[in-house]
Amino acid sequence: MTGSPPLTRRGLAREISRIANAPVADVLGVIDTSPTEGFRIGITGPPGAGKSSLIAELVRHRLQRDGTIAVVAVDPTSPVSGGAILGDRIRMAELATDPRVYIRSLASRDSVDGLADNLPAVLDFLALRGFTEILIETVGVGQVEYEVKRLVDTMVLVLIPGAGDQVQAMKAGVIETADIIVVNKSDLPGAQRLQSELSAVLERRALPSGGWSPRLVVTTANDPASFGGLSDAIDSHRAWLNEDNRRAARLDDRRRHQVTSLIARRLHEVMQELPEAALGAPLEELYERVVRSLLV
Repeated sequence: MTGSPPLTRRGLAREISRIANAPVADVLGVIDTSPTEGFRIGITGPPGAGKSSLIAELVRHRLQRDGTIAVVAVDPTSPVSGGAILGDRIRMAELATDPRVYIRSLASRDSVDGLADNLPAVLDFLALRGFTEILIETVGVGQVEYEVKRLVDTMVLVLIPGAGDQVQAMKAGVIETADIIVVNKSDLPGAQRLQSELSAVLERRALPSGGWSPRLVVTTANDPASFGGLSDAIDSHRAWLNEDNRRAARLDDRRRHQVTSLIARRLHEVMQELPEAALGAPLEELYERVVRSLLV
């Protein structure tokens, strides 16, 4: 795949759909190398935090330099209907016409990690296609953040005033996933209080020697220039990663995560393929049968 000719938008969409829907056995033959290019930025936070609008403004700022940007929005799938609300391209309609930007929504469906099936392979594909930056949007504050953290270089957590016990939830560990925390819609009541609470949490956080000190950024749609501060914070974190070859460690962890994800998906496939009668076998026998199937 390396060195392949450029694809049209339709061609990109077709290839991404093929990768996203591929079984594990086929995924292994899709990507022929592990790309180190294509800087990845994760954008996450609860529903209603304004992530899609924030991403649109952020992309506009980052397009002021050379390069191309891909945006992958992972939409949660309804456990009832099985459908997903793929509205991000509507919110980013103006950006979608820019030839330097490619936007794609993926449904989480029944993925084992809450993201989207074969997301690591999709991101690798976009990097190999020459996108200099890849933004990944996810929804929620919880386990998903721990998973996406391992797929990106810089993790951005977006919060808004008046969204309940956000800071209390973060104290339980979610805040540790963020390299940058954004108080978005900062023109709303309670923004100053949220900012003060977050500052207090960050000040108490114990950092390893030489560790990155998370940045706190304030943004609002009423002040488009405020998103330049977020872009600058991302650049600062990228520069920090490039010091002492820190990014190499993240790339190694990304590789471990990708293999673990493939094994988990293959296990899910095997369990789905098991005949119902097999589930009545003794646990040890059932376990050995599943392990043997993983080796096929």
